[in-house]
Amino acid sequence: MIDRSSKDIAAIVRDGTAIDRAIETARRRVMRRHRQLGIPLAIWQEGRVVEIPPERIATLEQDEPATTHRH
Repeated sequence: MIDRSSKDIAAIVRDGTAIDRAIETARRRVMRRHRQLGIPLAIWQEGRVVEIPPERIATLEQDEPATTHRH
């Protein structure tokens, strides 16, 4: 494990780029894993939970923007 000072951690959190990248990587891994295992993917869409069948996950991944947006 890398030892970082609290100042470094604070800078990482303020910038957010590394966090955004990690979340995007995790999202792609989850989608790929659900598709490989044939398990529906539950997502939040338009105020409700929606199950995406595994055969649609590939098209969902292509339709999604490649970047995340910080708010």
